[in-house]
Amino acid sequence: MYPFNVRVYGILINDANEVLISDEQEYGMQFTKFPGGGLEFGEGLIDGLKREFVEECNINVEVVSHFYTTDFFVKSAFNESQIVSVYYVVKNVDPINFAIKTVQFDFDGDGEVLQSFRLVKLDELQPDEFIFPTDKHVVKLLINNI
Repeated sequence: MYPFNVRVYGILINDANEVLISDEQEYGMQFTKFPGGGLEFGEGLIDGLKREFVEECNINVEVVSHFYTTDFFVKSAFNESQIVSVYYVVKNVDPINFAIKTVQFDFDGDGEVLQSFRLVKLDELQPDEFIFPTDKHVVKLLINNI
């Protein structure tokens, strides 16, 4: 049996051409990614993405379009599963009312799981700032679409 881990992420680009990214600390490592996460059993991709934005950002989003689905093998950094990631372009329905940081990994508080958000201009986005291979690939696609 080969376990699959389906993940769904949102690419939220504001009117200033900035994309929302998430800096996180979990499982003893720090990483930068797009907002989103793992699909729960019985959940569709769009419902999962909307749930993740409410859980992580406390905002409702509307899916604008599909952007990318993993088309190469990616092994999880955390277990023995294969990662399949789906990325959607989203727009926020609610205003952004959470702290936006300017420095990577600028967490408030302590704990095992930490998260902070940044808005980065699309033309300043760098693949090397991201840890996971699919996110790096999506950043390259975003840069090529500017």
